[in-house]
Amino acid sequence: MSGAAPPLLSVRDLRKHFPVRSGLLSRVSGSVRAVDGVSFDVAAGETLGLVGESGCGKTTVGRSILRLIEPTGGKVTFDGANVLAAGRQQLRAMRRHMQIIFQDPYASLNPRMSVADIVGEGLRVHGLVTGRAALQEAVKELLVRVRLDPSYVNRYPHEFSGGQRQRIGIARALSLRPKFIVCDEAVSALDVSIQAQVINLLMDLRDEFGLSYLFVAHDLSVVRHISHRVAVMYLGRIVELGATADIFARPKHPYTNALLSAVPVADPRRRQKRIVLKGDVPSPKNPPPGCAFHTRCPAVMDVCRTQAPPVRDAGAGHTYACHLEPERAPLG
Repeated sequence: MSGAAPPLLSVRDLRKHFPVRSGLLSRVSGSVRAVDGVSFDVAAGETLGLVGESGCGKTTVGRSILRLIEPTGGKVTFDGANVLAAGRQQLRAMRRHMQIIFQDPYASLNPRMSVADIVGEGLRVHGLVTGRAALQEAVKELLVRVRLDPSYVNRYPHEFSGGQRQRIGIARALSLRPKFIVCDEAVSALDVSIQAQVINLLMDLRDEFGLSYLFVAHDLSVVRHISHRVAVMYLGRIVELGATADIFARPKHPYTNALLSAVPVADPRRRQKRIVLKGDVPSPKNPPPGCAFHTRCPAVMDVCRTQAPPVRDAGAGHTYACHLEPERAPLG
């Protein structure tokens, strides 16, 4: 997504370090660097896919942007306003336009609340709808939008399947007509056939309402289908960022190559050799010096072990953090 208009969301040097306490007095003995200097932009109407292995900090990025957890540092600008400097009332007003769809549709819905109460809670809290009858009508309209029967309005979460519950979660996020939604592994807990339906629904809603998504996922096939751009995370940092087609056609970072080599391809003529990474992801409490990926990288060099990699420009908004020279062919 290009153009002169400023981005809807701008994230600069976002950090979230969780303190580690030990001993009888629970003194801080260190910190877990879950997010350690993440920067990106999201334009209006754009979907940015955020991918990486479990534990790399993807979910923490999404929740830190919304201040569901408080960041350690950095700057987040949404629609021209500084999110991290916002007071309680200002943040409440911002959250009308910034919503989240959680990963687990079984845990994210209150089992004691009806669909009308779950989906309509935001409308009631922000004073957008008054009266039970008006609230029910608004919720019915939202259920139709997410392709659920409006007669479900008085049912409870235990009466629905996982896919239906996630649609209720989408309706809840959509209720305040937000501009930006964090999709936190929104389809990873669903069956493959249901995943496709929910992804298509999210794309239709994006086009209809001009929504922007931060689509957090570990499934590159899903990300390729829905995202305009992709950011690849490893151990709290973005190692590659670019247009989706460009990332899949000419990945530059060895970690991105390894992830793409694991994506199933139906056509045997298009399959590439699988790149198997050795070892485990290092602990974010004690990340390795230099390039964090050097302990598993098949192309590691001496400089990788001591110096942080430079951010290189591959053209067309495609950047990657690696010591490999630009003319070096990708691995695999």
